[in-house]
Amino acid sequence: MTKFNDNVEAIDALRKKHDEILKEINKKIYGQDQVIKEVLISIFSRGHCLLIGVPGLAKTLLVNTIAEVLGLKNKRIQFTPDLMPSDIIGTEILGENRQFKFVKGPIFANFILADEINRTPPKTQAALLEAMQERSVTAAGTEYKLDEPFFVMATQNPIEQEGTYPLPEAQLDRFMFNIMVGYPNFEDELTVVKNTTTDKEFDIKKVLTAEEIIFFQGLIRKVPINDNVLEYAVKLANKTRPDSEHAHEYTKKYLHWGAGPRASQYLVIGAKTHAVLNGKYTPDIEDVKAIAKIILRHRIIKNYKAEADGISIEMIIDELLK
Repeated sequence: MTKFNDNVEAIDALRKKHDEILKEINKKIYGQDQVIKEVLISIFSRGHCLLIGVPGLAKTLLVNTIAEVLGLKNKRIQFTPDLMPSDIIGTEILGENRQFKFVKGPIFANFILADEINRTPPKTQAALLEAMQERSVTAAGTEYKLDEPFFVMATQNPIEQEGTYPLPEAQLDRFMFNIMVGYPNFEDELTVVKNTTTDKEFDIKKVLTAEEIIFFQGLIRKVPINDNVLEYAVKLANKTRPDSEHAHEYTKKYLHWGAGPRASQYLVIGAKTHAVLNGKYTPDIEDVKAIAKIILRHRIIKNYKAEADGISIEMIIDELLK
């Protein structure tokens, strides 16, 4: 791995690598530039993503492409009602020498696509979410560390809710970002159809190694942040709590529950990553605002009055950011 003289030189190198990553991903993925950037922010922040979008928007292709460009081992887990925790983390089997041995499940990869995570019962959801938090799994009393870097991108279908098990708020909180994946515009969809209905192949180049990703994740933590930006991030999270002294009038009127301290932490680390990837050496308030919605939208709960008045979570967050 390349040696850097100081953090400034390393940050410049990360920004250059980031631009190369985007260039490679865009060879296969069209019309999802913002989603790609947000996923990359999450990866370099050492967080996990929850993607909300209808089927057919290339979420699986996105995971495969990012993993290929980053040189990571990736696995896809299709969540179904009959999926068991052992199907994810692995199980012990009796070997030929009559000794039990642990056979690792698909969770032992760098990049996990947890497809339709709300289709499986809470017990199985919890097995994945524990691995996300602890970055290890326990089987038959033995702890097994997961490979680093470790990143989970879970998907949910926002339309079809029959036969689903919604994630509890405490488990949703484990995800750094909640990213909405929309339809591509007309021009992008034309490009998608044109390039995917022929035998055209794309040569994807590996840009980073696992070792470099771990280094850059550590580098982000070292990025300095001014006290006023830190206070803004913490105060923004506090504004979402109805019983807080900093509670916004919209919060008192329309929110039943606000974001916890993890939101403050993610606002700060996310702002650092957003700043670095956009040409700055320290974040400002605009960097906090840029990632606020995808961090807060799954951490605040509306009350009945918000439902009655037709007030959305996005509208509330927009008011908090004014």
